[in-house]
Amino acid sequence: MINHHILTRWLVGYEAQRKRMLKRAPSGPLRDFLSVPFPTLNTRFEQIPFLAVDFETTGLDAVKDKLLSVGCVDLQHQQITLASCYHEVIHTQGSLEANNVTIHQITDDQKDQGKPLAEVVEQLLNRLAGKVMLVHFARIERQFLRQACLELYGMSPPLPIVDTLVVAKRNLDKRDVAYDPSELRLSALRAKYGLPEHYAHNALNDAIATAELLLAQVCDGGENLELQQLIL
Repeated sequence: MINHHILTRWLVGYEAQRKRMLKRAPSGPLRDFLSVPFPTLNTRFEQIPFLAVDFETTGLDAVKDKLLSVGCVDLQHQQITLASCYHEVIHTQGSLEANNVTIHQITDDQKDQGKPLAEVVEQLLNRLAGKVMLVHFARIERQFLRQACLELYGMSPPLPIVDTLVVAKRNLDKRDVAYDPSELRLSALRAKYGLPEHYAHNALNDAIATAELLLAQVCDGGENLELQQLIL
């Protein structure tokens, strides 16, 4: 049975927002994104069109900080389509802080040669249309994409999201025992499922790593899962 809280949120939330915003969205990438319906709640896992997405940023505040790079890859029919991989560094003003560069390995020269934010967001929205955004730790991707859309189009679209961190947390909470929050890190969860180490803090690498983690998380009983059981 559908969780009535989720169903209500869906009916008066994502789909309702999409339809309302479509009526007043300016022509262009955002309107094209809003023109495509989201998958329904009863879509079975293997039929859900996911776009695994990861951002590298200059910080954690979507208003003050900037997007530095975007990586994404398609996941559908329980397969990651590597031919769909997209990775782009974004041009931003100012110099990057040394401690930030140490983490994401994007230099000032690289970001100075990056693509404009508008071009990268257009590509991302085009790839995301009609899909569910798959992330690890949704706060970053959700807030930074919404902020980018506000700056570019004057409005922030609804974003159906599945978060592998939340999937893991729900599973841990069912055990009703204490756990260390570090167990929810992408690298720790991948190790738990026997997935290989990956080169972290590269947006495309992390997007692929997140897609692999979701497949591992649902491998037992995944054929019976529906979107309503996974969505935020």
